Amino acid sequence: MPTPKLTPRQQQILDCIQTAIARTGAPPTRAEIAVQFGFKSANAAEDHLQALARKSVIELVSGTSRGIRLRSSAMRSLSAARGTQLPLPLAGVTQLVLPLIGRVAAGSPILAQAHIDTTYCVESNLFQSKPDYLLKVRGMSMRDAGILDGDLLAVQSTREARNGQLIVARLGDDVTVKRLRRTAHSIELLPDNPDYPSITVRPGEPFEIEGLAVGLIRNSGQM
Repeated sequence: MPTPKLTPRQQQILDCIQTAIARTGAPPTRAEIAVQFGFKSANAAEDHLQALARKSVIELVSGTSRGIRLRSSAMRSLSAARGTQLPLPLAGVTQLVLPLIGRVAAGSPILAQAHIDTTYCVESNLFQSKPDYLLKVRGMSMRDAGILDGDLLAVQSTREARNGQLIVARLGDDVTVKRLRRTAHSIELLPDNPDYPSITVRPGEPFEIEGLAVGLIRNSGQM
């Protein structure tokens, strides 16, 4: 599929979206885009986003302030069998081969072979920072960050994160995606959906940062 031709301004806004996702794990709001580019209102930002959506570069999710998701028509499943390696498709386009992580067993590394459901080939230019794996989102606790149930979250493995970043955290037997906030006495994992409670991790309770969210791809079920 040929790459859609973008105007210089559209390319700048796409770069802005990718940069925001790389830095914070979430896309910018319309108001944030308007401020960055000096637009008089968020409606001008919305017009540019609609144009990018028509060119199938992004997808807009209604009802959320950060409902902007990157799209990749080139994302393909390489193999339904675990551990199988196949040649990269799309010659001339830089690709990443990323494992899709399924259920994670307690106490074992998140990238353990037993956790890998399948492997995907993804265009590398979707991400400002290189991800190490994909994690299928379960539930709607991060809805207002534009992250919905069934989405594929691109994750960079790390044990370090700053306040406000979207992280993949391990809490005992569970792995969750939340926004990090450290306080003097605890660690808080915040949802981006008021219908869900925050999680407070007290000193001594099991907690590890597994990675940072660096991108999001809609799992269309057509790969």
